[in-house]
Parts: sequence; structure tokens; C-alpha cells
Amino acid sequence: MLSISDYSKSYGHEPVLNIRKQHFRNGCHLIQGSNGSGKTTLFKSIAGLLKFDGEIALDEKLSVKHNPVKYRLHVNYCEAEPVFPPFLTAHDLASFVATAKKAPRKQIEDLIDTLNMGSFIHQPVKTYSSGMLKKTSLLLGFLGQPRVILLDEPFTTIDADTLKSLSELITYNEKECTFLVSTHQTPDQLPLIFRGTYYIENNALCSGS
Repeated sequence: MLSISDYSKSYGHEPVLNIRKQHFRNGCHLIQGSNGSGKTTLFKSIAGLLKFDGEIALDEKLSVKHNPVKYRLHVNYCEAEPVFPPFLTAHDLASFVATAKKAPRKQIEDLIDTLNMGSFIHQPVKTYSSGMLKKTSLLLGFLGQPRVILLDEPFTTIDADTLKSLSELITYNEKECTFLVSTHQTPDQLPLIFRGTYYIENNALCSGS
């Protein structure tokens, strides 16, 4: 379970997001909000990429602040618009992340097949289309044995076959993992069943169900 308590984040003197208490259990949760509402700020805070006031923890004991290395081993983040070193290949990136995340053997190859990446996995990133970059981000996001996966606009720029494969991959893993999915698409447009839906507005995270 992912727990957030007494969370607040500001940029300068401008408050962005405040969450007094929120728990996310295993399953898929939808996070929505207008552009600039704070969705990416929340994801980066959970991923341990931004400083904030308050606490974020797994099972209320593994803290992003007090146990950062162990915490990050279990939390993966797929950015909406990923940027990678242009001279590396997706396979180079996956090999590095797999080692850092202590990924099981053959996991890279299995994910390459699932996400239909075989045709470009050894090409340098500078040759990639936006869809290829998104697939690379998704590949990295599932490596290891994560307990939380943050997916920021995961369904944009990918082809229909990969969209189906990604949905099946999420469904297969959601019994053991918490997924937070940020998208501007409505739930009825997505091939997933969400355990909870939330909307960020007026600097607060509001539960929709």
C-alpha cells in the first residue's frame, strides 16, 4: 500500500498541491486534472524526484525520505515525455535499469516482446519516434519487481496492438502492484477497470469513487 500524509508542495510561494491523507492499495487508480493541476508534480514526488513537505511511504514504514534507496527499488515512474541520452539504445537503458532494479533474468526480453520493440531495440535513441520513446519508457517502468508503477499519459503515441498489450500487462500485475495512471482520457475510453478515480483541482486531490 502506498500512503501519503500531510503532503504539500509549493514552487516558491505558489502552492501546487496539498494532500492530508491518502492510501492507494494494489490495483489500478486513475488520476486526472487539467494541465498544470499538479499530476506530474505528484508523480515526481512519489518517485522521489522532488522535495516536498510531509511523508510518502510504502506500507507506512518504507519512507521515500528516510529509506530512499530501498523505497526507490520498489517504485517505478514512466514519464509522459521521456528524454534519454541520444547515443544509447533502448537495450542499453534497459540493461542499466534492470541491474539497478534487480530485475529477474529474461525480464527484458519478455517485455520487449510484449511491447513490440524488437525492430528498434538496438537502434540509438536519437532515431526514435515519439511512440518508440514511449515504449522505451514503459519498458523501463516495468523492470524489476515494483510495488508501485506511475504511468504518466501511457496510452498516447503508441499503436493499437501495444495499447492492448500494455492493458493486459497492467491487469496481470495489479494484484501485486499499485498503478497510478494519469491521463486526459475518460475511464470509458480506456481498456482498464479502475479501483479508484481521483481528480486534482484547487490544489487538492479529490476522490471520485
